[in-house]
Amino acid sequence: MLKNKKSRELDFEIDSLTNSIRNIISGDSFQTEVIRLLAIDLKTITKKNGWTFNWKAESKENRKEVYKLTIVNNPHIIQGLISFTINGDHIYMDLLESAPFNRGKNKVYEGVAGNLVAYACKVSFQKGFEGYVSFTSKTILIEHYIKTLNAIPVGGQLMVINTLAANILVDKYFKDI
Repeated sequence: MLKNKKSRELDFEIDSLTNSIRNIISGDSFQTEVIRLLAIDLKTITKKNGWTFNWKAESKENRKEVYKLTIVNNPHIIQGLISFTINGDHIYMDLLESAPFNRGKNKVYEGVAGNLVAYACKVSFQKGFEGYVSFTSKTILIEHYIKTLNAIPVGGQLMVINTLAANILVDKYFKDI
């Protein structure tokens, strides 16, 4: 994997693996869709609006693909974002972030991060990579990703989701596809 700068350490929280995303208060589940982030979306995805990362800069990097998670029939409210790079034999997750209203103790929906990771696994299968996805974890979250995603540490902070773990995630979130 050629990288001209240090990989970002991901620190997304897998709060719950749901079949879609689930409203914390009502318990209602909502079907989701993952679609390409559009230039018009970038107007609302700003640090001023509570987003942590510079998604405008992320979306301008040629090798990266950036997608948004939305509730079906509500494409203007972004629930979370993912950026990944298609490498020779796997998908590398560069960045993942739940919307500001889906983080912390007052979050609206759970299952956002799991949904986005499952999407990366789904793309990996579609590309013929057998579901393999890698990412660089913050050190304190390595155990969390082992427990929640069945990710495997492969050296340093690099983690891999293999075919078995990817199948579980894809089946959970995209079983109707």
